[in-house]
Amino acid sequence: MAEHVDSHNENHPTQSIEDTGEKVVYLLVYHVVFIMFVWAYWQTIFTKPMNPLKEFHLSHSDKELLEREDRGESQQEILRRIAKDLPIYTRTNSGAIRFCDRCQLLKPDRCHHCSVCDKCILKMDHHCPWVNNCVGFANYKFFMLFLLYSLLYCLFITATDLQYFIKFWTNGLPDTQAKFHILFLFFSASMFSVSLASLFIYHCWLVCKNRSTLEAVRSPVFRHGTDKNGFSLGFSKNFRQVFGDEVKYWPVPVFSSLGDGCSFPTCLVNLDPEQPSSPTGSNPANKSAAEGRQFPSKPLRESQSRLLTSTPSWSENETATDKDRKGASNPGMTIENEA
Repeated sequence: MAEHVDSHNENHPTQSIEDTGEKVVYLLVYHVVFIMFVWAYWQTIFTKPMNPLKEFHLSHSDKELLEREDRGESQQEILRRIAKDLPIYTRTNSGAIRFCDRCQLLKPDRCHHCSVCDKCILKMDHHCPWVNNCVGFANYKFFMLFLLYSLLYCLFITATDLQYFIKFWTNGLPDTQAKFHILFLFFSASMFSVSLASLFIYHCWLVCKNRSTLEAVRSPVFRHGTDKNGFSLGFSKNFRQVFGDEVKYWPVPVFSSLGDGCSFPTCLVNLDPEQPSSPTGSNPANKSAAEGRQFPSKPLRESQSRLLTSTPSWSENETATDKDRKGASNPGMTIENEA
């Protein structure tokens, strides 16, 4: 019996680490990263994607009126009339109002219909089969943290396994089954690290540019034309729009994104004086309180309100990209903030 136990201990991978302090540090760091990884993954999977507010849905009378019209131009005239009461600034490639036939609603800016979920998703990025959920406004921060902690998890395993992986090839390890565990761990963790790093870097770039995956593939169309940087407000504001104002919440998988997902501050857009700044015609703070269970009930903080109010405030800390767009656009055009 004792011989069996000794044989089991010799074959266990942890016996390859001789220093007790090194074992403790490895176990502590591993479990912290693992817990954050599982937490972010759970949030990404089980956070329900947000759908457009009821103000964007057609009323029964508007539906009947739209169905009675056969000509596309007449239907567009009806949709334009409805859109005047909503903060909608993006258009289709032909300049028409973005309308979803299946959901019977006017699509808010950055909203797209998911064919898998069969519903319109606010600020839809993509439908991810690995989490079996749509990644959008409600869970994009969770998705970013999931990529971050899964990458750290794989990098940690690769880094801690490297010295023993080298010993494997130099015959510096005992001839036990642990040798094959170390070999498998190193190759699997390093391969996942490469793929996760490329995906995480790409989404970091999207956050810095304030674009979704769909917007990176096909630039949004505004009233003045296509503008791939139409929602970009500079690195700091773009980052805070996803992760929030409070630094303590940035690494934690809790919702802290700014706004309501239905309207976004934009740059270099011709402001329509008849367009309101929110679906209810009120400021975002009042609307946030009225959204009830579907949206976060926590009212907007002062710093959030500065980001989402209609007062032009984007002249500070302008990036070189913003300046280039301003020079290439109409000289009479100014940067507007359309919350």
